[in-house]
Amino acid sequence: MSDRGLPPVEVAPLQRNGELSGFVLIGRWPDDTLEWADFLLLAVQLAAVPGMLPQGSTVFRVAEEVPDGPPEGAVGLVLAEGPILGEEHLQPGRFADRTPPGLAVLHPPRSTLSSVPEYETASGCILLPGVPDLGLEHRAAWVEVDAHGHIARLTSKVLADPGSDVDTAALALLLAA
Repeated sequence: MSDRGLPPVEVAPLQRNGELSGFVLIGRWPDDTLEWADFLLLAVQLAAVPGMLPQGSTVFRVAEEVPDGPPEGAVGLVLAEGPILGEEHLQPGRFADRTPPGLAVLHPPRSTLSSVPEYETASGCILLPGVPDLGLEHRAAWVEVDAHGHIARLTSKVLADPGSDVDTAALALLLAA
């Protein structure tokens, strides 16, 4: 994922009962917002596959842990936590006790209003929470792709206000106490 001479960040999807349950990060952690955007691109490409996210829009938590019997070089996980909407949606403040290094939301095609109307796209957002009082800004990336991997949108930036976008606002609400 890097063109700066760093070893690559490898990503392996995890499935449970044919559904996307998360990802294993191998080699090293993404170094910056652009590398997290690369990770998000891969994640959204998988979300675009019919049936991978049967619960609809799903929140994923970045975890500094590795699975049992991890692949060689595993450094962390990005795990499905549950739906962002619906009867069993995640509650605000869910992650307030232990703030994860990042939260992502993946939207399958049926939950995405495509920015390119002639294509059915999936989308996603990752929020990397900062500590603005210490000068560490919130960072985020957004991706929208179709099932063939065509990129309709890819954006990353440092955020002054997570409330400026519906996805970052929802993820920030899950982090707030």
